Amino acid sequence: MARVSFVEKDQVHPLMKEVYQRLEDQGSEVLNLFKVMAHCPWIGRNFIRLGNSILKGEELSAKLRELAILRVGYLLQANYEVTKHIPLALEAGFSQEQIDQLFKEASPSGFNQEEKVVLSYTDELTKDCKIDNKTFEELKTFLSDRAIVELTTVIAYYNMVCRILVGLEIELEN
Repeated sequence: MARVSFVEKDQVHPLMKEVYQRLEDQGSEVLNLFKVMAHCPWIGRNFIRLGNSILKGEELSAKLRELAILRVGYLLQANYEVTKHIPLALEAGFSQEQIDQLFKEASPSGFNQEEKVVLSYTDELTKDCKIDNKTFEELKTFLSDRAIVELTTVIAYYNMVCRILVGLEIELEN
């Protein structure tokens, strides 16, 4: 059970009521994560906007984005996030075997060199908040500056998401 209450539509601030309605109009459910973030309507609304921007993407491929998100979720033990993003990773082109490999502490196998570098970058940023120069130089051989900034934002945002989920013990929807 979550450590804080879920803010339901009939209780929510008008800023978040618009968000809830837009999600419902699109046929999407209002996630428990969003119901928690609704306690802080200004932050909650912009939290969701940033998440949507990240998922829409700019230059970084959906495959590399989902790789980073799943790895962050695994490293931070955020079952909620991992569960939500496995279907997106499969849709982006990963096999179930590759996804299973992500959930190993050691270097996962079954990935190409670009994916391995993204995993190293994700691990270093999530665990140490520092990137080894060798990792960064190798990343630059695959990604533009724009894609590196986007990847870094993905990793940082999902570190925040996972810390909210785990810290407040937010459970998956039914």
